[in-house]
Parts: sequence; C-alpha cells; structure tokens
Amino acid sequence: MSLDKLRKKIDSLDAKLISLLNLRAKATKEIGKIKINKGKSVYSPEREIQVLRKVAGLNKGPLEKRALEAIYREVMSASLALEKSLTIAYLGPKASFANLAALKRFGSQVNYSGCNSIADVFTQVERREADYGVVPVENSIEGAVSHTLDVFVDSELKICSQIVLDVSHNLLSNSSKEKIRRIYSNPYVFGQCRNWLQKNLPCAELIDVASTTRAAEMAKKDANSAAIASTLASKVYGLKVLASGIEDSAHNITRFFVIGTASVDRTGHDKTSLFFSVKDKVGALYDMLLPFRKYGINLTKIESRPSKKKAWEYYFFIDILGHQNDEKVKKALGELEKKCNYLKILGSYPIGE
Repeated sequence: MSLDKLRKKIDSLDAKLISLLNLRAKATKEIGKIKINKGKSVYSPEREIQVLRKVAGLNKGPLEKRALEAIYREVMSASLALEKSLTIAYLGPKASFANLAALKRFGSQVNYSGCNSIADVFTQVERREADYGVVPVENSIEGAVSHTLDVFVDSELKICSQIVLDVSHNLLSNSSKEKIRRIYSNPYVFGQCRNWLQKNLPCAELIDVASTTRAAEMAKKDANSAAIASTLASKVYGLKVLASGIEDSAHNITRFFVIGTASVDRTGHDKTSLFFSVKDKVGALYDMLLPFRKYGINLTKIESRPSKKKAWEYYFFIDILGHQNDEKVKKALGELEKKCNYLKILGSYPIGE
C-alpha cells in the first residue's frame, strides 16, 4: 500500500476514534450525574483497575501494554474532568516526584495543587479544598517516609489507591560539572545518590531543601551550583541535564498513597494498610501477628514508629494482602482488635501495580 493510501487509512481511523471517544465521553457524563446524585465519589480506583485490566486483555499489539495504559490514563483523566472538576493536592511544587506520581494516576485534565508539606496535603483534603491527595510513603532504597505514617495517626482520611513510580535522578545545572560547588536536593534524594556523589563530586557541599523542585529553583538562581531533580524539572526551570540516572540502585522505586474521604470497594486483588499499638508485655508483637498466620494472610510490610503520646510506646504499621471486607481478613482483624491497645484501618485499595 502506498504512503498516500496509508495516510488516508489513518485519517479514516482517526475520524472513527474521535466519534467513539465522544460517545464514551457522553456515557461518562451520565455516569457522573448518577454518582453525584447518589453522593458517591466520581473517582473509583476499583473501576479504574478493572478498565485497565480489560484493556490489557483485549490488546493484541503492536501497541505495548505500557503505551496503551498511558493512552487510557489520559482518556480516563478527560472523563473525570467531564464528571466533576477534580483538584488533586500533592507534596511539593510543580515537577516534584509527587507531582509526577499524581500525573501518572490522574492525567493532565484535572486541577493540581502543590503543597509545602505532607501535613498540608492531608489538611487540604480534610478541608475539602482538594478531592484527593498524593503523598510518598515508601522508597525501595531509603525505606518508609516516616512523616506520612505519623500524620495518618490523627487523620480520618483513608488510603484510596497506591501509585508506584520508577524514580530516576538527574544532575541539573547551567554550569559545567567542574565548576559545581554546591548541590541542592531533598535529603531522601541525597541518600539515594550517595555513592555517585562521593565518586563524582566529593568536594561539593550538599544542601538540604524541601523538595527536588525547590532544588531546581535554587540551582537556577545560584551560579556554580546544581540540583538533583527530575527531567521535568530541567524543562520547567531551564536547566541542562549534566548527568542522568545517578541513583545508586537501578531499582529505585517510590510508592505513593492517594488519600481521600471515601472507602474503596474490593477488586479481588487488594491490599490493606493498618496500624496498631501493643500492650507492654513480653511477646506482645508476636501475639498480634498470630491472627494473620491463623487465617493465611500474607504480611508485605511492617514498620514501627514511636507513638509520641507515651514514652517507649510504639505504633506498628503493616500492609496485608486482601481487602478489609474479605471474610478471612475480617476475622483476623477482629481477633487482632481484641489483643491490641488500639487498631486503626487506614484503607483497602487495589494493588494495581
């Protein structure tokens, strides 16, 4: 087939795609009206996962699964905007990694609100100034983001979804590498690039700032300095990428939570996050974990944090496989509640990624 005929074929397919997308959009608007009338949230993580799984199952190529998912993320983002104008709060200014995570989940068609701290993200959602928030909870190199766990203790917000983001760090500057005397970034990021920095810029002063985006802002203003940040930050702040992929581990992944006010229905492939405090006695933690063993429930994470309410009292944050409405999970949590001082379920949500 000639080039001209192939282009005409694409034009014809585009016309059909546009027609079908608009038909889908009309159906989406009707769904939005029904949800709003019933007082339901327009964002449904469980439905989102169902759609993406179905699309992946129907895909016969040559489009790769990742590419098709990215397309459908934007389709669903446009659909959400038609149902209701959503605002998503996230940690940091534009181009922070939390911003990238939020874009990955909600797409470009919703409104975004950058926050100065993790607590501010929670506050915006609690005050209904934002519909959902995106906060970091865990990095594969540095471990748990303790402040996020601490804020959950006194918040009534629930985990609605998780986002897994491959994190790649870059050295950004408008100076040459030889002239760099100061490097700005977030303390967690410095920890993830420690070996590279010691090898390549051992004499540079490392200056902690609140976010990688703030680091890019500082590097833009400060001669003979650099930032460690995302490639998006390099575009937003007009900085050159002097070195890319400078993280010490090739498997540098950060997990984020989407937080909101509503609980999420089960999908059959879920995770539940919770925390509890134990009684001050020998073997207390062992006793707390026995119900999960009894009902064959897998623990994927356990993290301790001081309660800050009583000396030497700790909260234990755990992730388990299963939804809080699954029968065996309900039984295990019921037995756990009888054994511990305090139990709080933070939310059940689709594993998804």
